[in-house]
Amino acid sequence: MAARAMWKGVLCVGAMRVPVKLFSAVQDHDIHFRLLHAQDMAPVTQALVDPNTDNVVPFERTQRGYAAPGGDVVVLKADELASIEPEESRDISLTRFLPVGAIDPQWYDRPYFLGPDESDEHYAALLEALERKRVEGVAHWVMRKKAYVGALRVRAGNLLLVSLRHSGEVVPIESLALPSGPPLDPKELAMAQQLMGMLEEHFDATAYHDEYRERVLALIESKKAGKKPKLKVVRAKTKTSDLATALEASLRSMKTNAKEDTGAPA
Repeated sequence: MAARAMWKGVLCVGAMRVPVKLFSAVQDHDIHFRLLHAQDMAPVTQALVDPNTDNVVPFERTQRGYAAPGGDVVVLKADELASIEPEESRDISLTRFLPVGAIDPQWYDRPYFLGPDESDEHYAALLEALERKRVEGVAHWVMRKKAYVGALRVRAGNLLLVSLRHSGEVVPIESLALPSGPPLDPKELAMAQQLMGMLEEHFDATAYHDEYRERVLALIESKKAGKKPKLKVVRAKTKTSDLATALEASLRSMKTNAKEDTGAPA
C-alpha cells in the first residue's frame, strides 16, 4: 500500500519554490494495552478527579496552570495561549547550508521523507544541487501549530527532512567527566581489538528488530489459542570487574559460536 502524505508544504530557497509532500519516515510499533477491571474484565476509563473532594471534574471545567519556581501556580487561559502560537504557513524556509555531517546526530529528533508535489522538475533540481555541493540545508517551518527547525538532506535519491531538538534539550558533551583510570594493558588492548575484529560486518538494518514486541505478540497468540504459557525464570549473569577476564570470556564465546555456525568441531 502506497504511503499517505501527512502534510504538504513548499520548500523555499530564495526565490525558488518547490512544492513537496511530507511523509513520516518512522512508524509506531509499540504494543498498547487496555486497562481492565480485574473482576469483570470490563475496560476502565481514566477521569480527572479533584483530590480534595474525589469528585470527577469534566474537562471543559479545567484550566491550565504552570507551577512556577517558588511554588506559585500561574493560570493560562486558552485564548492567551492561542495568541502566542506560531503563524500557520506552508513554507519550509531554507535559511543556510552546511557541509554534510556538520550536524551531530545528538540533535536529531524525527525524520520525514519529502516527495515532489505538482512538479518533479524543481524537486529533482534541488536534490541534485544538494548532492553536487555535498551540503544539507537548515530549514524552518510551522506544522500543526508548532514551529520546527530541521536538516534537509539527500537520502537514497530522495529528500529527507529531520527535525532537530532545541538547544535547551541537548546535553553538551563538555558537561560529562572524561574517562579516568590506569592505562590499558597491551594484552587487554590486543584482546579488545581482536574482539572488535571478530564483530566487524556491514550494517544490516533488517537484523535489528524489537524482540520483546515479538515475544509479547507470540504470547498473545498463544493465549488466544488457549495454551498455557511457559514462564521462563530470568537469572542475572555473573559479572566480573576484571577487564582481562571479561575479554577472554567474550573471545571464547565468540570462537565457540563461530565454530557452531560453521559446523566445525569445538
